[in-house]
Amino acid sequence: MANYEVNEVAVEYARKLIDSRQYVLDSDWGSVQPRADAQNAFLEKHSWAEYSAWHLGLTEGASDETKARYGFVYGDLRRIHRTGLITCVYRASEWRHKKIELAAHNLLQHLDAKAGIT
Repeated sequence: MANYEVNEVAVEYARKLIDSRQYVLDSDWGSVQPRADAQNAFLEKHSWAEYSAWHLGLTEGASDETKARYGFVYGDLRRIHRTGLITCVYRASEWRHKKIELAAHNLLQHLDAKAGIT
């Protein structure tokens, strides 16, 4: 199983998206999460740094500027999705990546507070 470190740049980017209300509260994450073709299209027009900002985890040992380097996507490459954060919390918890789990949990709490979810 891969080990991950928290992508602090992605955490800050997610906070900025939340603060600017660039989020979706209700979505079917299975339908809106970016598939390989959407990721490839994004990379044709954006940098690897911009791509990286959509992933809360950085795979230890994987080369930069490869898809294998980035894990725990939380948005559709345009907006953050609450269901994406929930999925990150769940997956990180399931696979025992505690730092990723806590980063996603903290972002989820920030999103809920900003959106007025109590």
